[in-house]
Amino acid sequence: MSPPPPPLGRARKRAALALDTALDDAELVAARAALAQGRWQVARSLLVHTGDDWDRRGHRAVVLAQERHSAAWARDWLVAEPDSGDAALLLALALVERARQGKEKPDRAREACREAATLLPGDPTPWLGLLLLERTWAETERLFGEIRVRYADHHHAHHLMIARLAEQHPGAGPDPLHEVYDFANWAAEQAPADSPLAILPVIAHAERYRVLATAGHEPADPAASGHWTGRRARQVMKAAFDWWLEWEHEGHPRRLVDLNYLAHAKVCEGRGAEAAALFHRIGEHPTAAPWSYPGRDPYSAFRAARAAALGTA
Repeated sequence: MSPPPPPLGRARKRAALALDTALDDAELVAARAALAQGRWQVARSLLVHTGDDWDRRGHRAVVLAQERHSAAWARDWLVAEPDSGDAALLLALALVERARQGKEKPDRAREACREAATLLPGDPTPWLGLLLLERTWAETERLFGEIRVRYADHHHAHHLMIARLAEQHPGAGPDPLHEVYDFANWAAEQAPADSPLAILPVIAHAERYRVLATAGHEPADPAASGHWTGRRARQVMKAAFDWWLEWEHEGHPRRLVDLNYLAHAKVCEGRGAEAAALFHRIGEHPTAAPWSYPGRDPYSAFRAARAAALGTA
């Protein structure tokens, strides 16, 4: 049975402060709202018109799948259009999301992703669903390869690879030769000149610090460590920021994710003016997210530091 539409009423004030995974994609926000009411036709139209913009398609499909009742509405869609690859994709990603929450068997989600991949052989998005689900390194490498065969510069897949690779050997402590740095530099060099993958060296630096802080090898507050101020870190960030200024594209669906990393790095590096400029471009999107360090939201930390500097704390 399909779920009822969500109750009307004012959302909790706290929810307005959370990072909206749709970022500033207005069409996605509208489609998600329609899907919450069972109007899956709007999501269908959105995915059709997204076409083979694989970064945007992956982002939109994942966000739609996070809607609470998306699995039920995707099943309704499949009843109406049994051969729809997009309906199968939405169902697969919705089951992946439920499996990650412990509400669905992972094997069922894997099967649904494979079914979607059969219907959409050139689409990397079903494989992105599998990559979101898997945790073993051997399987992660294999799935990343499947995505790269279909779209070599997949933004989200590279972010996931950096995060997973950074988690290798957590007990080894700080190591400037850790494989996550080599992978990030390789991927950035392989990407086209206008690719957002240029930011991967900073992401690798941030994700590895997250792992080290969790393991107790670094302070929870990155500003209290030397991780961001060493010679290598400065070289990494200078190169990434130079690239960012060259290839920033306002239309990139996940550009705020990258800006959050950059602004976060500038806070940790102690460069307040540069962080302020980046936070201004982000707007009021808070930066608390999976890459945030333990107990630290860089946007809140930045605002607190700025208030203290102005004497308004």
